[in-house]
Amino acid sequence: MKRRTLVLAALAAPAVARAQGNYPSRPIRLIIPYPPAGGTDAISREVGNRMTMLAGWTVVAENRPGAGGNIGLDLVAKSDPDGYTIAMGQTSNLAINPSLYPRMPFDPLKDLAPITTIAQQPNLLLVRRDAPWRDLAALVADAKARPDALTCGHSGAGTTGHLSGELFNRQAGIEVVVVPYVGAGPVMTDLLGGRIDMFFANPLAARGVLESGEVRALAVTSTARSRSFPDVPTVAELSFPGYEAVNWTGVVAPARTPAPIIARLNEVLRQILQQPAVVSRLSAEGSEPMGSTPEEFATFMRAENRKWGDVVRSARIQVN
Repeated sequence: MKRRTLVLAALAAPAVARAQGNYPSRPIRLIIPYPPAGGTDAISREVGNRMTMLAGWTVVAENRPGAGGNIGLDLVAKSDPDGYTIAMGQTSNLAINPSLYPRMPFDPLKDLAPITTIAQQPNLLLVRRDAPWRDLAALVADAKARPDALTCGHSGAGTTGHLSGELFNRQAGIEVVVVPYVGAGPVMTDLLGGRIDMFFANPLAARGVLESGEVRALAVTSTARSRSFPDVPTVAELSFPGYEAVNWTGVVAPARTPAPIIARLNEVLRQILQQPAVVSRLSAEGSEPMGSTPEEFATFMRAENRKWGDVVRSARIQVN
């Protein structure tokens, strides 16, 4: 029986090698686990189009939204590991949701194969232009003097905007009340109307009101200053070293996808991230290109899972 198994494996090996060598021989599905017209949708379609332009591959983008991105990623996790179904994951569904949801349909660290990181986008800590705090130190001092008096809005449970505030609460040793909303629009309306005190907003939500002078940005949540907002200091440089809360994206495939296919996808995607038009496109929405090896991405995902898991558990956040 053992000899028969070895013979069958030997016969199958050339066919597998040929299939990998001809990859891709048919269209690749790029699953977008969020609705059309959002930030993840836009960058996913840009990447898919560039894969076609650079490598001549046919890439079909397909939106599969729902459950904080879990539905689309679960589809990929359960697909054949042949390189023809991949997805654009992000911080929430690859690092936050495993601790946020009591039941996950897949394990991102076991059921998905990292290909490469794509981009990262910070949040900006916004206050109204007439707010009494001229800098982050003044806001922290006020929050310490008046526990639970200040409020911070966010656009949805488990978003990086939400957890940016929770992480800041922990690291600054303050007690700011976190107020949930559905979407960034209502949060901004209440910030401008004086019904909440602050908002960790993504660059697209922040740019217009910053340019109009209706709000001020006290800090940005990346470890380095954003090229889109170079005059805004980072939280880390304002006496909170190590603070980082960014929304990142990365392409993943089903676990057990052959290493040569992962390597080929990684090669093409990293070439795309070096194209000036792509860098410019990302910069326009306040994002920075990343790019990594599959091994680096796997290490990064594990670290992000630990980090955000700690924040979710300490803040006792859960989504049913």
